[in-house]
Amino acid sequence: MSDVVKPKRGGPRSTVDWSESQPYKRIMVEKVSPAIGAVIDGVQLSDIDEETFNEIRRALNENCAIFFRDQHMTPEQHIAFGRRFGDLDVHPAAANSAGFEEILVISADENSNRANGEAWHSDVSCEPQPPMGSILYMKEIPPVGGDTLFASMYAAYDALSDRMKEYLHGLVAVHDGNHVYKGLYQGVADKPSYPMAKHPIVRTHPETGRLCIFVNRSFTTHIVGIPKDESDAILGYLFDHVEHPNFQTRFVWEENSVAFWDNRCAQHRAIWDYWPLRRYGHRVTVKGDTPV
Repeated sequence: MSDVVKPKRGGPRSTVDWSESQPYKRIMVEKVSPAIGAVIDGVQLSDIDEETFNEIRRALNENCAIFFRDQHMTPEQHIAFGRRFGDLDVHPAAANSAGFEEILVISADENSNRANGEAWHSDVSCEPQPPMGSILYMKEIPPVGGDTLFASMYAAYDALSDRMKEYLHGLVAVHDGNHVYKGLYQGVADKPSYPMAKHPIVRTHPETGRLCIFVNRSFTTHIVGIPKDESDAILGYLFDHVEHPNFQTRFVWEENSVAFWDNRCAQHRAIWDYWPLRRYGHRVTVKGDTPV
């Protein structure tokens, strides 16, 4: 069947493709919002065969972000699962890797002056080849709070007017890591510089072929080749637009949950509403390709 999701009055309009596809045989997939996100059941990520892996990859392509409950992985198994999707990235500003360079520790407690990912972003989009996906395994969570928001950049692009789409196609924006990472971690010396890259504002997903917006509030600083005031205005509009609730889902963490999101077509934001309580987990990040 095919359906159109009606927006709330006054909100951006977006259509979601509900076209029929082959049923899943090895996993159970339940969508959690029209635009983005699905919970997957019937699998332990520490031990999957090739057919199950292919269905998980398909679910990621169809939903931009997928979630798993009650997972039990060692760091080695976490890394091995990530490597099924490609080589793993080493974070340019990692301060704690739990003894494995591929693992980024995600942690906040009563002694923290910040939490990872408090603003909307696509992970390390300042790299020339930004990550394909991120796999966060949360081991310790507060009794309430600490949710993560996810937004579909497919839905955000689809909701643009035809005139805005025409204007944006061909434009390139700068993604700069220096203003994000300098002084990020207490007691850790800054590197001389951090990655900076230029990426198209509208990119084509290399696996699905769909168009999506690729700018974010954290890393994107300006559009190349247009005056600063115009750049600021366009980026300001896009930042507000992509963060609209119509394009979002909210994931409520449980202990030993896993979230796997596609950085090419999704943004996310961690909610730090649980201070002084503790939240702790491990993330591995799969390398991506050059946006086109």
